[in-house]
Amino acid sequence: AYKTTDIIVTRSGKSVQVDNTDAEGRLILADALSLAAEKRPNWLIDVATLTGACVVALGEDIAGIMGQDRSLIEIVRDSGMAMGELFWELPLHLPYAEQLKAEIADVKNIGKRWGGAITGGLFLKEFVPDEIPWVHADIAGPAVKEDPLGHLGKGAKGFGVKTLYETAKRLSKGEMI
Repeated sequence: AYKTTDIIVTRSGKSVQVDNTDAEGRLILADALSLAAEKRPNWLIDVATLTGACVVALGEDIAGIMGQDRSLIEIVRDSGMAMGELFWELPLHLPYAEQLKAEIADVKNIGKRWGGAITGGLFLKEFVPDEIPWVHADIAGPAVKEDPLGHLGKGAKGFGVKTLYETAKRLSKGEMI
């Protein structure tokens, strides 16, 4: 258990000030990204239902995507398009990172209300070295649909699985620049 104002030391060694206990998924994902980064992968993609803010911005049909490598972002986005899964790029707008600065830790686990999908992505970026091509997909909107979608009923759709499969195929063929 943890509470607001707790300081958590992550796998990377960075300390996180807990400003919102409901932003727990990003803490777990931070450690997962750190572990993956230790393996020095050629590329790194994470998919999560990270923020309600992404649902507010893009609705139920479109996932947000952001990252630090233009080529990988385009491959994931284009793979999604080919598979019928829509992704819209959100910027990792660095001035918003100011919202994550903490006085008693390296970073806060949440920023202000506005731009929450972007600050969520910026939080995750803290745990991926710049030299590793990385993309984060926030699938909070399309992961679970309130209404039926085509021949599919309402509920979970496995959104992102087809995109990851297509992305892996493309990357294995050397599409990454």
